[in-house]
Amino acid sequence: MIKNMKQELIMLGTGSAMVTKCYNTCYAIRIEDEYLLVDAGGGNGIFVQLEKANIPYTNIHHMFLTHGHTDHVLGAIWMIRKIATLIEQGKYDGDFVIYCHDEVAYMIRTFGNMTLTKKLAKHIGERIHINVVENGDKRQTTNLQLQFFDIFSTKAKQFGAKVTLPDGQVMAILGDEPYNEMCELYVKDSDWLLSEAFCLYEHRETFKPYEKNHSTALDAGKLASQLNVKNLLLYHTEDKHLSVRKEAYTKEAGQYFTGKIYVPDDLEVIPL
Repeated sequence: MIKNMKQELIMLGTGSAMVTKCYNTCYAIRIEDEYLLVDAGGGNGIFVQLEKANIPYTNIHHMFLTHGHTDHVLGAIWMIRKIATLIEQGKYDGDFVIYCHDEVAYMIRTFGNMTLTKKLAKHIGERIHINVVENGDKRQTTNLQLQFFDIFSTKAKQFGAKVTLPDGQVMAILGDEPYNEMCELYVKDSDWLLSEAFCLYEHRETFKPYEKNHSTALDAGKLASQLNVKNLLLYHTEDKHLSVRKEAYTKEAGQYFTGKIYVPDDLEVIPL
């Protein structure tokens, strides 16, 4: 256990797939001056968010991609292009490692070969590494312990992650679908639970979360209470109520969960 290191969660985006008023859900876990990027949104808007957050590309050496939906993986292709360009220019030290399951790995390799120039694509497999993980696999970055798990999605294959911070805190990343009890081993008693909340329960008839295999803020609050976590963070929401989202989602989740609830805006920084 290492204490007194700078630890932050930087929310680059907080919205679901079809949002236009905020960016797709993705974020960076910062430990000192190193960053783990989790997903990258649906396009080169990831560059805008990283620049607004003052995160240098040269300090991102690890990325976890949860699944292959457009709003999570296409921004990763732009990240690969950017870092490959920096490598080509001699401006990037070290390697860039992407953690993902086999289906996402196939997508990245295919997109890379189809869309990148040969001089950039050649870095995939040389200094840009696609590290394929399976259910329960563990990996170690410079400052983080990672354990990946299948969330047993009913749609595209999707993985979550149990992240152990230098000070011993545990963060459970559930991805963007409802919790499956088969994941309890990785999630229960966590210090931080990162959960999707597509909309408020009172708006379920408008946004149809259950038909899309998503949860509401109320569901997330119940889950956090059931799993005995300390902090609940909600993301991957609709964007029609951004002006009241923080207050309304917090209030609804708080009907069941008495711990700390975070409903961040894009670019919000949360000390860990």
